[in-house]
Amino acid sequence: MRIVSLAGGIGGARFLRGLKAAAPGSDITVIGNTGDDITLFGLRVCPDLDTVMYTLGGGINEEQGWGRADETFTVKEELAAYGMQPQWFGLGDRDFATHIVRSQMLAAGYPLSAVTEALCDRWRPGVRLLPMTDDQTETHVVIEDERGRRAVHFQEWWVRLRASTPALEIALVGAASATPAPGVLEALERADVVILPPSNPVVSVGTILQIPGIREAVAAKTVVGVSPIIGGAPVRGMADACLTAIGVQTSAQGVLELYGADLLDGWLVAEEDAATSLEGVAVEARPLLMSSPEATRDLAAAALDLAGKVAA
Repeated sequence: MRIVSLAGGIGGARFLRGLKAAAPGSDITVIGNTGDDITLFGLRVCPDLDTVMYTLGGGINEEQGWGRADETFTVKEELAAYGMQPQWFGLGDRDFATHIVRSQMLAAGYPLSAVTEALCDRWRPGVRLLPMTDDQTETHVVIEDERGRRAVHFQEWWVRLRASTPALEIALVGAASATPAPGVLEALERADVVILPPSNPVVSVGTILQIPGIREAVAAKTVVGVSPIIGGAPVRGMADACLTAIGVQTSAQGVLELYGADLLDGWLVAEEDAATSLEGVAVEARPLLMSSPEATRDLAAAALDLAGKVAA
């Protein structure tokens, strides 16, 4: 089976681990969100690509779901001693090595897709990991605080402010002129099914779908999504703050309508959200909490099973 998944950070990466277990031997391509990417201390950081790579490659900090296992923070502490900013984004020593390699390769002229492939040569994630685009696109958030109305990088809003300052607007800067990375449209064309994991529907999956050509290519396939909302609350993270910013209700129903029947063929929701419905979309209720490897595998298997039903 040829499977394509659009993935953001922690939730997407953990779901993908279950997907590998549910479909052993399948050809899995992951299109990763790069809207969260940021340059820090002269280094290009790609949080979502790295979270997928580390999680599937066995190097992730399992407790927090991001960053490296067995991490130390000597470089971060030394930078703080020099007064270097920002100090709110914590890069670990092992993680710094990844960003140094990436930044050197980008500076040498390699596109992000080639850099990601080279990094994956070490981690062997068992999937083909592609950035959504080789072009630089960054998600910015418009807020209003004591400094007035201004735009900040998504990471500052998400990490430093913890999304506590309401977002007035969320925009993917550079999206209009970006093109899908090499291999993205080809993978979608070949796909038997496209799975949208329980990633943030606004700034993860939604960001990928903003790259011209990707949404249309996805919509042409059999598409099943997994709700990131259970009983009116995000499974993890602060997706509710992102949904509120774009005027969408924080519910399985709200996210289903955000994606739309033109995109989705099937939608998995939690059992407490079984009343969710949208004409043209097959909705099934299943346990959605990825509380164990077995539960995560079963969730991915349910998504594939629903894909088989709607494709029949």
